[in-house]
Amino acid sequence: MATKELKTYSLAEMKDKYIGKVGTTERDEFEYELRMDVLGKMIKAARQERNLTQEELGRLVGVQKAQISKLESSANSATIDTIIRVFRALKAEINFNVKIEDNFVKLA
Repeated sequence: MATKELKTYSLAEMKDKYIGKVGTTERDEFEYELRMDVLGKMIKAARQERNLTQEELGRLVGVQKAQISKLESSANSATIDTIIRVFRALKAEINFNVKIEDNFVKLA
């Protein structure tokens, strides 16, 4: 009895097939949403590391608990200013990288 070999796919191949090729609107939107979701999880982890409730962090930032909750589930709706204020309140360093073609732009 012959065994059928399973074909394996890389994550990049699966994203190309089911979401869209790199550079397409669908793929760009997916990658953006994924980054915002990861950013939200990083905020939540940093808040928990500091033993703060969402309400306490909200007070430090000057926003309602609901906004912190929304931010932690996905940073998609937050402004850069709010994200920076949240990380400052958490005493956490945040770095942004800007890449233009193959060169990273460094901001002092």
